[in-house]
Amino acid sequence: MAERDTDIHIELRGVRKSFGPKTVLDGIDLKVRRRSSLVIIGGSGSGKSVMLKCIIGLLHPDGGQVLIDGEDTTNLKGRDRDRVMSRFGMLFQSAALFDSLPVWENVAFGLIQGRGVSRRKARDIAIEKLAQVGLGSEVGDLYPAELSGGMQKRVGLARAIAASPEIILFDEPTTGLDPIMGAIIDELIVSTVRDVGATAISITHDMASARRIADEVAMIYHGKIIWHGSIDEIDHSGNPYVDQFIHGRAEGPIRMSVLKE
Repeated sequence: MAERDTDIHIELRGVRKSFGPKTVLDGIDLKVRRRSSLVIIGGSGSGKSVMLKCIIGLLHPDGGQVLIDGEDTTNLKGRDRDRVMSRFGMLFQSAALFDSLPVWENVAFGLIQGRGVSRRKARDIAIEKLAQVGLGSEVGDLYPAELSGGMQKRVGLARAIAASPEIILFDEPTTGLDPIMGAIIDELIVSTVRDVGATAISITHDMASARRIADEVAMIYHGKIIWHGSIDEIDHSGNPYVDQFIHGRAEGPIRMSVLKE
């Protein structure tokens, strides 16, 4: 048996996923280095979110493998699936907070429900994590509806890091935010990932955000990874699809479907 590369934290091998006749992932091959920050770029509907959900186990691939530390997690169920899930944190695109729960309980939800931490201890951890993302303890007693979009993103980030996960996934972390708040959230992502010592995978179509948070970038197009390299190399990738996307050019090999009324 070949020796496993211990520097590779996550690996996708030939991952495929279809919904009815539509193929979304068509043999994704990808390696993510431990404690690196990888950003997946690609147009709307290119399969970025589907790939993220296959990694964390929210969707089951039709084929291929998802390996975490060399372990094939693709078909795990029950306690084995829970064991793998406990290693992840995730910031959802809309923050996905529970409207009926105060902020501190949103942050501590996984600790209380998933790990059996007492409410008192969980609240202390939640307040600590809120402080890490620049929110005072008084915010803990507010409800999500009382928060701005940027504050909701911060709360979502605090929840993602509440259990000090090994791997954090970010789904369009700056969507819906103005440029200044987007830059603030990106800075928080960089600092919290560094402080936690986590491996990070983010998906975005916002190149300004990608440049701020990425060590490496991979581009998905038509269900495949068509380029993967360091952020320093992206402006000289030599790939016409990458070049068109990062510069937002209308003309190029990427043809967008435009529906006319």
